[in-house]
Parts: sequence; C-alpha cells; structure tokens
Amino acid sequence: MFRDVKETCRMERPGRRTASTALTARRRRGPIAALAALVVVVPLVGCGPAPWATSATTPAPTLTTAVPVPTPVSNDLSGGSTQRTLTAGAVSAAVNYWSTLRMDRWTPAAIKPISLSMVTTITPNDGQKVYLQRATMTAIPANASQTFAPLEAQVDQATVSPGYLVLSPYSYSNTFNVGAVPAEATYVTVQFDYDFLVQTTPTSTEFAKQTASDTLTIAIAAQNGG
Repeated sequence: MFRDVKETCRMERPGRRTASTALTARRRRGPIAALAALVVVVPLVGCGPAPWATSATTPAPTLTTAVPVPTPVSNDLSGGSTQRTLTAGAVSAAVNYWSTLRMDRWTPAAIKPISLSMVTTITPNDGQKVYLQRATMTAIPANASQTFAPLEAQVDQATVSPGYLVLSPYSYSNTFNVGAVPAEATYVTVQFDYDFLVQTTPTSTEFAKQTASDTLTIAIAAQNGG
C-alpha cells in the first residue's frame, strides 16, 4: 500500500511539472510569436529600391551655351557734345563738337552731321595772327572684330588767303557729314586734322605751319528692321 502511494505520488509530480512546463512554454511562445510577426512586417515595410541604388542614380548635368555679351561702345557724343583742347606748337585750340542728330538716329544708312566751333590762342602773344588754312574730317567705320575702309575724306579748304582768322576773339565753325557706313559697323572713328598758319612776326607776310589732330569715337545705332 505504501509503495503504491509513493509511486502514485511520484507519477503525479511529473504530471504537475508537465502542466507548469506547458504554461511556461506558452508564455515563452507568446514573445517569440510577436517577434516572428515583427520579423515578417519589417520586410513588408522596407519594400522599394535599396538606398545605395537610389543614391547611385545621378541626374545628367544640363548643358548650357554661353551667349557672348557685346562689348560696350564708347561714345564721345553720348552727352550731346564734347570739348577738346588741342596744341600745335605755340597755338592752343579750344574745339567744341556736337551733333544736331540724336544718337539713337545715328544708324548705318543715315547722314550723320558733326558740327564744330573753334577758337585759338597763342603763347607768347606778341601780336601775330593765327589762321586756319584747312580742316579735314575722315570717318572710319568698324566693329569689335573688323575695321572697314574709311569713307571719303571731307576737306574745308580756306577760300581766303592766307586762311580763316581763328585767333580769339575770332572763331571758326563748320558742319561735316558722316555718310552711310556698312550695316555691320557698331561705331565710327572720326579724325580731324587742322592746318594752322602762324605769322612769324606781327607785321610779317611769312607764316609757320602748325598741324593739330583730334579723334572722336561715336557709336552707330542699330538699324530698325522696319
């Protein structure tokens, strides 16, 4: 009897261990199952291109073409007029230049007038006179890359002998015209040459020749298509 009871007790104990072990196993399987679910979810959430594959794709650079910027053209008459002081030996000439044609109308085909006035002084002033024997204007059209043939020179030869008296307070005035220039021209260089005759003495009929030169740069306006 006692032996059977002990055996029965020993048989019941393993049964109890089995029940508690099963409970513990179920408790352990709970976190494991949740972890397994999490492991399954992660690949679903992470679907798409790999980060390294995306970063390896670089958009092609956009090619741009540099547009040349035209070089600004200086214009000595942009303010309406300009004044110069020229020296030829003992003679000093004050010259004022202007145009009666607006600068935006200085187109290639237009007739472009340049007016000037001049008065001279002499140092030392011993009473000798100064005469302008001849004034010459030469216009040379050009652009940034090419210089064209000069236009025909315009000459004002004095019609009195020995020339036009230009010693202050007497003065000389005239207007020259720049004719048509090539359509490609963006400016014109205008050169003036002045030939003076100076008395050697206040009463002498002998003269010394002195020459002064000056240059203006004037912009050519774009020709309207219409």
